[in-house]
Amino acid sequence: MKFRTFVLAFSILFAFNPISNAVQPTYNVLFIISDDLTDTALSCYGNRVCQTPHIDSLAAKGVRFTRAFCQGTYCGPSRASFLSGYYPHAIKMLGYQSPRPMLGDRMMWPEYFRQHGYYTARVSKIFHMGVPGGIELGTNGADDDRCWTERFNSPGPEWKAPGRGWTLEGNPDRSVPVKGGNTFVVVEAEGDDLSHSDGRTAEKAAALIKKHSKRPFFIGVGFVRPHVPFVAPKKYYQPFDYDQMVLPPKVPGDWDDIPKPGINYKTSMNMKMDLTQQRKAIGGYYASVSYMDAQVGKVLKALDESGVADNTIVIFTSDHGYHLGEHDFWAKVSLHDESARVPLIISVPGNTPAVCNSLTELLDLYPTIAGLCGFRSPSRLQGKDISKMLTNPLYEVRDAAFCVNGKGYLLRSKQWAYIQYGRSGDGGEELFDMTNDPKQYNNLASDVRYVEIVKQYRMLMDAKIKAVLENDLGLSYSLKR
Repeated sequence: MKFRTFVLAFSILFAFNPISNAVQPTYNVLFIISDDLTDTALSCYGNRVCQTPHIDSLAAKGVRFTRAFCQGTYCGPSRASFLSGYYPHAIKMLGYQSPRPMLGDRMMWPEYFRQHGYYTARVSKIFHMGVPGGIELGTNGADDDRCWTERFNSPGPEWKAPGRGWTLEGNPDRSVPVKGGNTFVVVEAEGDDLSHSDGRTAEKAAALIKKHSKRPFFIGVGFVRPHVPFVAPKKYYQPFDYDQMVLPPKVPGDWDDIPKPGINYKTSMNMKMDLTQQRKAIGGYYASVSYMDAQVGKVLKALDESGVADNTIVIFTSDHGYHLGEHDFWAKVSLHDESARVPLIISVPGNTPAVCNSLTELLDLYPTIAGLCGFRSPSRLQGKDISKMLTNPLYEVRDAAFCVNGKGYLLRSKQWAYIQYGRSGDGGEELFDMTNDPKQYNNLASDVRYVEIVKQYRMLMDAKIKAVLENDLGLSYSLKR
């Protein structure tokens, strides 16, 4: 009788997971993503001013990656990439639309889990969603409804929230306290956590976890902070005295060896930010991160209380990094490490906590998590399975990470960061020795001592781009030279 029961149970499991190679545990998936978050703002990554105890607690239980890179350094391409399983250029996704028209019936990451019997839900921003406009209106943005059993938006007042605030960008005389949305605005807001979008997102996510704990789930939780405007309840600003915020070093001639396309779209100069405003921007960013971290804590607490934490993979990341004054750059888009590198923490039940310095890409999440849940992921995916890194942090699957920003391309190996602007580098090149110059102050691309390394990386870049464009979509796509 016991043998017959075992056979029946095995048959049911196999029927539920028909493309699995072997019987494996089926985990829930809790995917948490913050918007515009640099790993340098997290205390588990070494920040001593901005404390993030809840994200730190997840890092203490999981694997924290120190060399994880996005595939596009602004929201639309990055999210379309890791959700679809393709590099941005492979699906013509350098804008802010849904990748669905390019994919046809090919399943995106959450949809893949939905088709395998999971309850899938999105709370707030997973695919691209305009911030603050889409948050104010509570719209779906570039979302894909095929991915979700249910989806929920989290409207909030954003920069219009009552409270003390300032416009820091393009306002040198400081005559207008708060003006504009998608700009550097700080608001020390009135009200509690639930007065704002991320508080509502955490509340809804917590409720969904508890409600659906009896069935396999894939729940995507998208926090919009610290994306501008920097809006958070005023209590989160208390630890950050604006006058005490420390700016990155100002290096004379810092831009002299950076090609024109490499100067970021937002700088201290074109934003007309004096030092006081720059320090206030850092304080506002840290307060927003602190607020977001508190909401992460509420979601993790709900998972613990649901009784299924021991059967749930938890992922925390961001769509890309962020400059906080390094090189006098601000925000995203640049291909320097502050913008291209992302925080990534993956916690798998039963695995030993670790720090992994091996290179990985956000594109690797889809095949990795599918495999961990017992599924054979589609062979078409351009990401790699990094599950072995979760048990052996010394394991490597990549020699270099690849990233784009619409103007250029980054190949980031452990030692070298090579950036090429224009398909053939006719817009300029950058080469940084990341071992001896981790802050990327000395561009070695024109140094005669590094001619061979530049040649080598040009060849590697050409080969990588060709490989990226080799996909099974049947697309005809060429890059301008």
